[in-house]
Amino acid sequence: MDEPVPVTRPVDHGTAKLMPDVDRARAWLLTVDGAPQSYVDLDDPAHLEFEYARRLAHVIDCHAPEGAPLDVVHLGGGALTLPRYVTATRPGSRQRVVEADRGLLDLVLEVLPLPGGSATELHTADARDWIERAPADSADLVVADVYGGSRIPARLTSVEYARAADRVLRPGGVHAANLADGAPFAFLRSQLATFGAVFPELALIAEPAVLRGRRFGNIVLLASHAPADLAALARRASSDPFPARVEHGRALARLAGDAAPVADRDARDSPEPPDGSFGIG
Repeated sequence: MDEPVPVTRPVDHGTAKLMPDVDRARAWLLTVDGAPQSYVDLDDPAHLEFEYARRLAHVIDCHAPEGAPLDVVHLGGGALTLPRYVTATRPGSRQRVVEADRGLLDLVLEVLPLPGGSATELHTADARDWIERAPADSADLVVADVYGGSRIPARLTSVEYARAADRVLRPGGVHAANLADGAPFAFLRSQLATFGAVFPELALIAEPAVLRGRRFGNIVLLASHAPADLAALARRASSDPFPARVEHGRALARLAGDAAPVADRDARDSPEPPDGSFGIG
């Protein structure tokens, strides 16, 4: 069998590269313009390398009894890492993936095809436009992991977006967003205020060093109307190979401080990461 070789291709929003992992036979790293986007192991789709992906998987794991199928909307496709994870761990789940970059989707499906029988619909569309047209009460989870380069587009950071996502969620559903920020957390604070204006229940999952402001990093923000199983989530996060903390309640109120909800007219892209925050050698 030929050894896998890197694949580099211009896509709609930059240059994508798929690089084989020398340590795992059919595992690949996806980068776009040099920024790591996704990691996929075709032989073991439940194997997740990136810390933020593991935390989003914890949310999925804790949302329903083990193995129970879910209806999941993924905003942002990448290499379809989490859709593959859901297919592997919750057979029978119905998933919809929204990815604006058709060229990227074509590359991923060519080199890293989805497993047969996967009930995963792929939509080439702007995430905000799609969520505003999606059927109401149609998803158990909305997972938002949309980046233009290394920044979250402003249109996915406003109260209007939060209301659109809320409309798509069923009662008891959860919106889980992969954010990135660092001290003094101006963006994170604005997102707490923004999603808190729509959802009464908020929680964060992040590495302690990020929460203490020692470095820029990923933070998963959960928003819902019903309380999540935070005890189960905290157990999974703390026992992970990359331990994380779950914060909620008064700790989040203190963090948000006097931040105000952000409307479309005032929304801005998430902050540019400092050099080297997510780069690869």
